[in-house]
Amino acid sequence: MEEQKDKIRCPWCLGFPQYIEYHDKEWGVPVYDDKTHFEFLVLESAQAGLSWATILKKREGYRKAFADFDYQIVAEFPDSYVEELLQDTSIIRNKLKIKAAINNAQRFMEIQKEFGSFSEYIWSYVGGKPIQNQLISMKDAPATSTESDRLAKDLKKRGFKFLGSTTIYAHMQATGLVNDHLVDCFRYKEVLELNESKEN
Repeated sequence: MEEQKDKIRCPWCLGFPQYIEYHDKEWGVPVYDDKTHFEFLVLESAQAGLSWATILKKREGYRKAFADFDYQIVAEFPDSYVEELLQDTSIIRNKLKIKAAINNAQRFMEIQKEFGSFSEYIWSYVGGKPIQNQLISMKDAPATSTESDRLAKDLKKRGFKFLGSTTIYAHMQATGLVNDHLVDCFRYKEVLELNESKEN
């Protein structure tokens, strides 16, 4: 970590080491794996009304409680397990959010049946390739976009819960459907190059 102190980063990640590592290694990297998409959907729907830092600190707790984000298992969670989860301090103990994750796992698999994969479905909203924004400062970062509005609307129609346009835009940022690293952040260019190499 020492050699990375002099690097310019998006200022939102500078709170604690785990946050910096998440920014440096994961945030903005294109995700095509359904399990990872499901993981972020669970974490982001849990975030509603809270900070991402709070959720990140509980990520391991979620991993254990939610069967390593295996949506097939989560979809079958019985009510008795929901009651157990409400006593689990390693996650956000909100019954509506827990039940939403179970519901969303079921809806997630319906999308897989229809489109072949959730990844195929979600990437179709950006034409199959990442949107490259050029943000100069944090105040330029949008909370939603036309794409996230459309996607959230469709997900709602399909029965997903706790996934409005702001949450979905955060999902798009996290899973690389959009590159929202600030242009002077060292990761902006790395993610851009990563995207270009995929196109070639």
